[in-house]
Amino acid sequence: MRIYISADMEGITGLVDADDVQPGGRDYERGRTMMTEDVNAAVRGALTAGATTVTVNDAHGPMRNLLPDALHPAARLVRGKPKLMSMLEGLDATYDAMVCIGFHSRAGTLGVLSHSFMGHEIEDMWLDERPVGEIGFTHATAAALGVPVVMLSGDDAGCAEMTDWDPSVTCVAVKYANDRFAADLSPVAEARQAIEAAVADSLTTRPAAMTPSSHTVTLAVRWQSASVAATLLGIPGVTSADSRTVQASGTLPDLYRQFGVWTRVATALTHQAPYC
Repeated sequence: MRIYISADMEGITGLVDADDVQPGGRDYERGRTMMTEDVNAAVRGALTAGATTVTVNDAHGPMRNLLPDALHPAARLVRGKPKLMSMLEGLDATYDAMVCIGFHSRAGTLGVLSHSFMGHEIEDMWLDERPVGEIGFTHATAAALGVPVVMLSGDDAGCAEMTDWDPSVTCVAVKYANDRFAADLSPVAEARQAIEAAVADSLTTRPAAMTPSSHTVTLAVRWQSASVAATLLGIPGVTSADSRTVQASGTLPDLYRQFGVWTRVATALTHQAPYC
């Protein structure tokens, strides 16, 4: 059984502030250790369930957050950037299931460190007119590849978002949002045990095989900057819904890959702090 783990950082046990998750932050190095140990708990759960291959993709920010020398020795690590598929780099139909560790809720929600891919710059996103963030977009792309998402860890807002998107996914809340930069934290050992058990349980019954999909979907993104929206109109197939909203239609994962180009254009044009 081949298992893919996408690891973000904002939903990791104990982390609540930009200083915990951004390079140069006063607690970032501690945050890296916390992230690595949450992932290790997921790897242990996958191995308990019989995984023969576990691939971990470091999917946060610079994508060099996980500590390779502290990562479980059974896991292969995908590290660094650029990655054409970003949070899903290396995922394909040969994997039996995907696990999301440390994920967070979308922009505009009152979740810990909530945002959608670019923090302040992306105000809203929709997939086929349904509000979406990193959770829904990665889930939809994995499903299009034929890989079921079976488990997610994060705060309670992220768990609620995944449950709304796909109630069959097992969710573990490792903290409970009091505000965007404050939370009631689960004890660290308890959170890690819950992650390990949830991954093992969700994989013990082999996930049902999925058929890859080639359905056309439409992605719309509302940016804070009208300049970003105007510049993106130079990409074939991108159209304007209003002065700050662009959209494009296509199949997944191609549309997910194109969205990565959109964010790189936006990064080049703006200099927003990640959490505003």
